[in-house]
Amino acid sequence: MKRRDFFRKAIGTTIIAGAGLKMTGYNALFAGELPNNASDTIDLVAVMGGEPDAMFDKGIAELGGMQAFVKPGQTVVVKPNIGWDQPVEIGANTNPALVKRVIEHCFTAGAKEVFVFDNTCDKWTSCYKNSGIEDVVKEAGGKMVPADSKTYYKEVDIPGGKNLKKAKVHEKILNSDVFINVPILKDHKGGRISVCMKNLMGIIEDRYWWHGNDLHQCIADFATYSKPTLNIVDAYRVMLQNGPRGISAEDCVVKKSLLISTDMVAADAAAAKIYGIEPDEVEYIKIAHEMKVGNKNLDTLNIKRIRI
Repeated sequence: MKRRDFFRKAIGTTIIAGAGLKMTGYNALFAGELPNNASDTIDLVAVMGGEPDAMFDKGIAELGGMQAFVKPGQTVVVKPNIGWDQPVEIGANTNPALVKRVIEHCFTAGAKEVFVFDNTCDKWTSCYKNSGIEDVVKEAGGKMVPADSKTYYKEVDIPGGKNLKKAKVHEKILNSDVFINVPILKDHKGGRISVCMKNLMGIIEDRYWWHGNDLHQCIADFATYSKPTLNIVDAYRVMLQNGPRGISAEDCVVKKSLLISTDMVAADAAAAKIYGIEPDEVEYIKIAHEMKVGNKNLDTLNIKRIRI
């Protein structure tokens, strides 16, 4: 397939082709076709049109700033997707510019320490370095910590799980005050898409068991236990095929979007719209909604939309 033909196909219904056409997916989310619930509480912030750091600045301000989530003296874990030994243009890992800005906001809010890690799929030292995330974490004053040894994990019970009853969770998650989940939106063969709930697989040790034991139910089960303080979805460069690792930059479409929410299910549902599918096409989103982890029904949420 030629590059220009791929992009036309990939973007599909996310472009307004002309007056009178119904907007779906991406444009339904950002143009306000999805109605807002009359509420003073913002359930989801959706930002589009800027660079990752600038979009985060605008978005977090709508929620009262990072000080609404991080208090002076607290320790924070920022968990991007750093699973793959790939450069930023492939879209496999969270954008470094976003990770850096999140850390900077944490310190501005008074954080004592900010830790960053991922239980990577490729060699962890290469992933940290070649993703560009290691450098920006150090520049921002954060600390990269490893996640490659079983000694870093402690077994916990999942009382709300139907399939997953126990999991081994990284000690930094268990011992820190604040957990900020910063996934990238991308294609995933097993999960359909990878976003907030799927990104939690990077904080556990025994991740591969999930793939052979109903991945979607395990993702939803674990989400009943681990609920991040804040979820920030990097949808700047979206991988639409060959996920989760990606093959080339042609697997991606630049959508310049960002989502922020305390509700993983809502954020994942909105991310599905940006990707170009309906939330109910992602089984773990449906299951997590039914298990009352969060709310997938975007038309019942108060969504703050920002265009830069």
